[in-house]
Amino acid sequence: MICYAVIDTNVFVSALLTSKDDSATVQVLNKIIHGEIIPVYSNVIAKEYLTVLSRKKFGFSAEAIGYLLSAVEKYGILVNPSPSGITLPDMKDLPFYEVVLEKRNDEAYLVTGNIKHFPAKPFIVTPRELLTILDHKE
Repeated sequence: MICYAVIDTNVFVSALLTSKDDSATVQVLNKIIHGEIIPVYSNVIAKEYLTVLSRKKFGFSAEAIGYLLSAVEKYGILVNPSPSGITLPDMKDLPFYEVVLEKRNDEAYLVTGNIKHFPAKPFIVTPRELLTILDHKE
């Protein structure tokens, strides 16, 4: 089962920080690399990925960041979302929400560790919830 997913930056940060290969965030990252999850992103999201992942406090290597970003670009779909006019608790999350709205016809999900930052919608899920959805669709 292949699905489309907008991946919040915090999911990638968590995947790169953890030492647990079986964590939900690492599994989501692996499914992107293996083509089971098609990442959907915008130029604004790509810029945020680079900016956040490059923060010194995380200590991620340039190689790890480059690998991740090249995987998103290689396997992903770049979209230019329409403005939604929606107000979110943290407006920095709006680009992620607008991209998922743009791809809802394709049953896209927004995958985040910060569910509370978004409206309660069935297509906004945690990494673990996405893995459960994928398991039930196979």
